Amino acid sequence: MQEVFDGHNDVLYRLWNNATKGGDPVAEFVEGTQQGHIDMPRARKGGLAGGLCAIYVTSPNMQDEVRDENGHYAIPLSQPLERSPSLDIAVDMASIAFRIESAGGWKICRSSADIDAAEAECKFAAVLHMEGCEAIDAELAALDVFYSAGLRSLGPVWSRNTVFGQGVPFAFPSSPDTGPGLTEAGKRLVTECNRIGIAVDLAHITEKGFWDVARLSDQPLIVSHSNAHAITPISRNLTDKQLAAVRESNGLVGLNFAVTMLREDGLKRVDTPLSDMIRHIDYLVEHVGIDGVGLGSDFDGTTVPAEIGDVAGLQNLVAALRDAGYGDTDLAKICHDNWLRVLRSAWHEAAA
Repeated sequence: MQEVFDGHNDVLYRLWNNATKGGDPVAEFVEGTQQGHIDMPRARKGGLAGGLCAIYVTSPNMQDEVRDENGHYAIPLSQPLERSPSLDIAVDMASIAFRIESAGGWKICRSSADIDAAEAECKFAAVLHMEGCEAIDAELAALDVFYSAGLRSLGPVWSRNTVFGQGVPFAFPSSPDTGPGLTEAGKRLVTECNRIGIAVDLAHITEKGFWDVARLSDQPLIVSHSNAHAITPISRNLTDKQLAAVRESNGLVGLNFAVTMLREDGLKRVDTPLSDMIRHIDYLVEHVGIDGVGLGSDFDGTTVPAEIGDVAGLQNLVAALRDAGYGDTDLAKICHDNWLRVLRSAWHEAAA
């Protein structure tokens, strides 16, 4: 079985959301459930050794996707969130992560050595990520607290605006060039993340924001869950110029399993074939290089192909990649090792 380290999931959001309705988030993860995509039993079945687990605050009253006769749509950006309730929710999600660790469901990893140790113990290696930084103040005082608690990766924005920058809306077809980039506070955030060793994720930022980070950051450019715009022209996917910049920085793009970001027609259909995933991976490898492509499933945050289903089906993708000509060395890089490489760099660790 090919071991997988995944660059993005929303399991903490799913667990928190269920907890607000009376669920037990620790038991749901440790003992397993029929809901969502990820829990400990299914992760073991699918070979998921670990990944970046997002602290994500949803927008209330998000607009539904309304398509025209051609399948096109454009969802307006959600309104910015207030900081105080966002901070409360972020702390709640972090608490769930720590309680899962106490129950033996995973290990919160703050370094690559922690990841190696967790994997050696057959424990899920969870890295805390913040998707959209509404919980962090412009002065970055909260960043110090979250870092001390274990935060090692963040995206300055989700697909809405924050004090740090502008998010890219969900739209098909659309360029990612949909608005301004980083604010002055956003530039301070990126600089501070570079200094203390927090990976900066560009998965939801506008194209202008992407280039702002590229000019400012001394880290590899990381886009945890996005695909190729040339194949699927959705606003969330990356242009060839962006892919070239990721390659030049020795960065990484994680394949997003969202069917709307894989299909040429952008439709939300679970019968999307694995061949669409392979096509994007082939394209990313061609433009970023075999050392710059990983997996960023977006499990528990999107609709994935039925042939994957949930985390237990990860090896179906591995088998499809093998059938497409990817050998053991390349599979190890795409499924696991490339993520460890870029995280070591962002965290100021020596190369393995």
